[in-house]
Amino acid sequence: MKEIFQSDSIRYPSLPTDIDGFDALATLALDLRSSWNHSTDIIWRELDRELWDMTHNPWVVLQTVSRKRVEQLLGDPAFRKNLDQELQAWRQLHEATPWFQQQHADAELTQAAYFSMEFMLSEALPIYSGGLGNVAGDQLKAVSDLGVPVVGVGLLYQQGYFRQTIDAEGSQQALFPYNDPGQLPITPLRRPDGQWLRLEIMLPGYSVWLRAWQAQVGRVKLYLLDSNDAANYPAHRSITSELYGGGPELRLKQELVLGIGGWRLLEALGIAPEVCHLNEGHAAFAVLERARSFMNATGHSFEVALAATRAGNLFTTHTAVAAGFDRFSPQLIEQYLGRYATQMLGIDVQNLLALGRQSPDDHNEMFNMAYLAIRGSGAINGVSRLHGEVSRQIFEPLFPRWPEPEVPVGHITNGVHMPSWDSAAADQLWTEVCGKERWREPCPKLPDAIRKVSDTKLWRLRIDSTKSLVEFAREHLSRSLASSGAEESEVEAAKHLFDPHALTLGFARRFATYKRPNLLLHDPDRLLRLLSDPERPVQLILAGKAHPADAAGQQMIRQWVQFIRHPQARKHVIFLSDYDMLMTERLVQGVDVWVNTPRRPWEASGTSGMKVLVNGGINLSELDGWWAEAYQPELGWALGDGLEHDDAAAIDELEAEQLYQILENEVVPEFYDRDAEGIPTAWLQRMRNSMATLTPEYSAARTVRQYTEQHYLPAAKAYRERIAFDGQLATSIVNWETSLKEKWGSLRFGTVQCQTDANEHHFEVEVYLDGLDPSFVTVEMFAVGIDGGEPRRVAMQRTGSRPGPDGTPWAIYQGSVPSSESADDYTARVIPVHRGVAIPLELNLCLWQR
Repeated sequence: MKEIFQSDSIRYPSLPTDIDGFDALATLALDLRSSWNHSTDIIWRELDRELWDMTHNPWVVLQTVSRKRVEQLLGDPAFRKNLDQELQAWRQLHEATPWFQQQHADAELTQAAYFSMEFMLSEALPIYSGGLGNVAGDQLKAVSDLGVPVVGVGLLYQQGYFRQTIDAEGSQQALFPYNDPGQLPITPLRRPDGQWLRLEIMLPGYSVWLRAWQAQVGRVKLYLLDSNDAANYPAHRSITSELYGGGPELRLKQELVLGIGGWRLLEALGIAPEVCHLNEGHAAFAVLERARSFMNATGHSFEVALAATRAGNLFTTHTAVAAGFDRFSPQLIEQYLGRYATQMLGIDVQNLLALGRQSPDDHNEMFNMAYLAIRGSGAINGVSRLHGEVSRQIFEPLFPRWPEPEVPVGHITNGVHMPSWDSAAADQLWTEVCGKERWREPCPKLPDAIRKVSDTKLWRLRIDSTKSLVEFAREHLSRSLASSGAEESEVEAAKHLFDPHALTLGFARRFATYKRPNLLLHDPDRLLRLLSDPERPVQLILAGKAHPADAAGQQMIRQWVQFIRHPQARKHVIFLSDYDMLMTERLVQGVDVWVNTPRRPWEASGTSGMKVLVNGGINLSELDGWWAEAYQPELGWALGDGLEHDDAAAIDELEAEQLYQILENEVVPEFYDRDAEGIPTAWLQRMRNSMATLTPEYSAARTVRQYTEQHYLPAAKAYRERIAFDGQLATSIVNWETSLKEKWGSLRFGTVQCQTDANEHHFEVEVYLDGLDPSFVTVEMFAVGIDGGEPRRVAMQRTGSRPGPDGTPWAIYQGSVPSSESADDYTARVIPVHRGVAIPLELNLCLWQR
């Protein structure tokens, strides 16, 4: 990588860098590791307690505090000792040999680049909206813990995602405060001479200049681009204004900046990743720019360049419905990428459009970013087992001759970065029983260790955690009410709401119709009776935003606010406005039960429920996403029957009834069934089982290890093989593909014979190859899986040839299957084959025996 920073005076202008010890403070303040390693919190709290409590942004604290205060504390021996210890720990982290370097020291992977539209790393860096950013941020943190050589690439938004207030009528109001880059824990990327690193990309008729920034995430660097450069026209400065704001044209510009600008930024930094990980289709233009870069370096055509580079690209889809992918009109693509296609890729616009279409010749079909990602990648994965199945259904039209189980989409189930979401009390408990390294390396003893924790200790964890949450909720609600002009008596009453000893349910996520946030409100009177039982009270904390353009989602928020205004409900239900990362932390640390009610199978994975695991919270969730594979009766509660249903209204009614019954007959009684010491032993056993079984399995550390070993390492090896010897293998692949496409239409089956003995069915088939090199294809017998299992495939051997009726040669293939199976289950087929080529992902030709 090229050298960027030159001196502290360049990195920290106008700050007291001359004070001895200030550089240590700046180093710690600019490392987002502080968002999950809370040992430095005391430093920032001592500098300015009030500002720290309000922002949790060390960089803001350090820039705001006076020079006198900095000098005073750095002259305090106790403060300086703590600072030196933290700096030493920071150095040890960077000098240590983590998991990747221990396990894969000789790997061909030297660098991977992780592209994402959003990253949720800290409330101090508000460039996230929800689930997608949550996954990206947690995986980047786990990458740091494990030492996997990854850099992140994203966008820096001037306003980010909107902030939320609730007005007197219960309506959501969207606010867009400006994110001053100078107050964010990021630094400008500068060249050795101090010049800011800026990139130029061409859009129709004009240039757009992009500024480059860096965020430090432990061992990992996250690079961010923004268009708010003084050299740009005002309209172009706002390209990176809002996350998911504006219309299709603005979204297209943002995705061009992310994909094309992001790859050029890596090149400017001297970073040459073997692996490019596309976190959703937003970043798919990176595959085009990566191919263009290879073309420039080698002089090869676009076809060869794509064949060479796609082996190193991984596409992770998070979308559970086909309509959820970004689509752009052909006219918009031609307007913004026409010149790029013809002059930089050497292809015409129709060939570019074909990469993003199901039917390449349909000139009216929209350009689908997910299709571009698929056609430019060497592997695709969903984010849970169920989502893998759903994605195979969604993408089946791209592979029309292939059975659904063979649609090339695998899955790696998401996990969350446990150190980011555990409370201080939970962290202390886990450290006592499992050690500090429990998330940075596999810990096989972890489940047994947590199962040995006493009921008393577990119950104390829950009481302390709920008490902390109640205090946070009171403070947040009273402050929100005061700022909205509420009566003083209402503000004061908010400071005394809730009981840390009562059963506390949590529901917090984006308010969207498919998430069914109002399923609990299906019968308001019944819910009210459940909440207000004097012997077994229940309290509910709600939070979440509806997209500013989602009227239905905003209406659901209003319905909850109206319900809460009922005199009885007011004591038992709170809606906390402006749901963000800090609020998420407090909620998942303190709730007893996390409620999740999406409409199956619309939640690709879901991660909010994973965050409660480390803190001893228990899930009550629809059998969707991760919970469909994680649920066991002793671990939590399941909603639904694990099937999809067409009648939404009917299933909502059925599952609302089921939800009430689970709460009334199982959750509430189990929580309040106490022994002589006042401890709910059955509840704690379920809690212990959940912590021991699910926490390690749904950790981002497990997820990142799987990505590394199942995708990054093989992709790096495949990419290196394809580019070796001036792209010899990639050229061979393109020639092979060209030959197959020219001949495929004339291939056909002749006679198919089967003879059976005591042990096997012996098949013999004739195949006309029309002069095609037999090594270019394989012939196999295929049968669908039994009871939904994996398909059965038997490769056939070419045993010779015989002349057909017109004298042309027919290749003879033979193969056998056990006679215990039905011969009628098997059908012969011809499929392409080439060393190292993923079929059908890279070539979806398939000829079936008729």
